[in-house]
Amino acid sequence: AKITYEVVRTLETQPRRVPGTQQLTRPDIRAAIVEAVKQQLPPAQATLAGFAEQPDVDKVVDTALDIMVEGTISIPRILVVPTGDVRAGFHPFSLDLSNLRYPPVSDELWVQHLRTGQRDIVALGSGGVEEQRPEDYVVSGLIDFDDISYDDHAELLYDLAAQTVEHFRGYLSEADTTKVLRAYQREIARNIHAQMQAHYWESATSYDTVVSKGFINLKESAYTYAINEQPLDYHVSPADKSNMAKYLFSGFRKCLYAVQKFDSDAERKLAVILERDSIKWFKPARGQFQMVYLLNGNQQEYQP
Repeated sequence: AKITYEVVRTLETQPRRVPGTQQLTRPDIRAAIVEAVKQQLPPAQATLAGFAEQPDVDKVVDTALDIMVEGTISIPRILVVPTGDVRAGFHPFSLDLSNLRYPPVSDELWVQHLRTGQRDIVALGSGGVEEQRPEDYVVSGLIDFDDISYDDHAELLYDLAAQTVEHFRGYLSEADTTKVLRAYQREIARNIHAQMQAHYWESATSYDTVVSKGFINLKESAYTYAINEQPLDYHVSPADKSNMAKYLFSGFRKCLYAVQKFDSDAERKLAVILERDSIKWFKPARGQFQMVYLLNGNQQEYQP
């Protein structure tokens, strides 16, 4: 049965031949799986009287495939791929720099020895790259990001840099502004880059949809719960609904997992409806769909 499962996994990437798990019931597909399983079995050895006989491969494969088809839902892996002339960039916008309030940077660093209490003064040198203009510190920090091209985005970069310099000049002297831009270059660039993501745009001549997998296996779910507490009946709403995620529910007939957790009582009620009206259902585990989106410059995983 384990070999059958591994053979079926190889069919995931053949969506034209096997566009879904229902195709595993086709006689030609089953025959091909049986043949592949037989090729991976160790060589048959002569059996002695009283010892187990060789397994019936056809029967084992048929049983395993029936369980797979019944115990899963075909979820294809679909990619949307831009084609033709693909262009991308960022729309102009006004920065929100209200949370950037760096203090003036001193030219001296005070060091106090914990053991003796002695204080020393270390003069800060002028190491690093000296930019010609304050705006250049901002631009230099931004072009370190992979999605920013100086040639394509120079006008926008200097507009954002000018806004940043003007912000610091609002409460710092010219000399202190330059020192802050230099000392906190990376932090400032990260802040601006995160804001740029909300104004990203992309255009292409057209988009193609590519089905890379006809179906994918369901990810295993792991839950934590008190060992002295038995799973609850999903039909019954718990008395304390303030922390629904702590409860483990069971008793399902159509759910593809034996137990489930719900984030709210509304989810539990939906499970009751699905048990009544659906053919089969499940609550996807984290990473099941592998769909991501940008939020404040960071990639977030879509979790239904």
